[in-house]
Amino acid sequence: MELLLQTLINGVLAAGIYALVASGLALAVGVVGIVNFAHGEFTMLGAFIAYLLFVGSGLDPLVSLGLAALVLFLVGSLTYYGLIRPVLGAPELNQMLLTFGLSVALQNLALLLFGANTRVVSPPYQGSTIHLLGLSFGVVPFASFVLSVVLLGGLYWFLGRTRLGLAVRAVAQNRLAPGLLGIEKERIYLLAFGLSAALAGVAGVMLSVILYASPTVGFAYTLKAFAIIVMAGLGNLGGVVPAAVALALAEALVSTYLPGGGGWVEAVFFLVIFATLTWRSWRAA
Repeated sequence: MELLLQTLINGVLAAGIYALVASGLALAVGVVGIVNFAHGEFTMLGAFIAYLLFVGSGLDPLVSLGLAALVLFLVGSLTYYGLIRPVLGAPELNQMLLTFGLSVALQNLALLLFGANTRVVSPPYQGSTIHLLGLSFGVVPFASFVLSVVLLGGLYWFLGRTRLGLAVRAVAQNRLAPGLLGIEKERIYLLAFGLSAALAGVAGVMLSVILYASPTVGFAYTLKAFAIIVMAGLGNLGGVVPAAVALALAEALVSTYLPGGGGWVEAVFFLVIFATLTWRSWRAA
């Protein structure tokens, strides 16, 4: 029983970052209407920003979170204006190829600048653990989970309680009608894509401490985010958190209880996508 509880706790703590990355991707898909294959690379940029600030000036990751969010919001805004906006009216395949090309370009640029070696941000509290009722978990994963909950709570509050947030939801639901009410669709697209990149950047800062920073660190999280938004329903922000928890718990259980489970973990999201799409096809039949 103790092993099961420890496994469940580890899964829930991992779900925080999953939900943060997937919420950003869900914003891009639901509001802007584009599948951004470079979303994981925004996460990678956030990880390297935290690493450079820590190595260059000793800046604590908790402080660099805000700077990374601001930088990635600007990167997302420039990406939208320079690359995404011109292809919004193009076929979906063209849009996906563009974002896939951006993903490859950013990965290779990071390889040129930093090499293939992994870099870790190591603040003094990185190895600290919390012991409670015979269970233990790291301070950093716990803090990242709490921070993810706070950020996602703030995002949902913004979307549900502010005029600008309601405008974002209106554009996501109907791309034509909001213009009749004086809502500037381009401004909403810019905001949504910028927020999407900022959320990915914050998740990257957390990963630089929990895991590492590397040119390919974002790729796996792009795949996990796709699995989550498929489970939740494309563009359905409300379903992202439970879907993230379900995926993280499935990975934790597979890793702990299946023989050689560590090698199967990275395949769980494929099974999740397959099962979800099969179930929906069966229901629609």
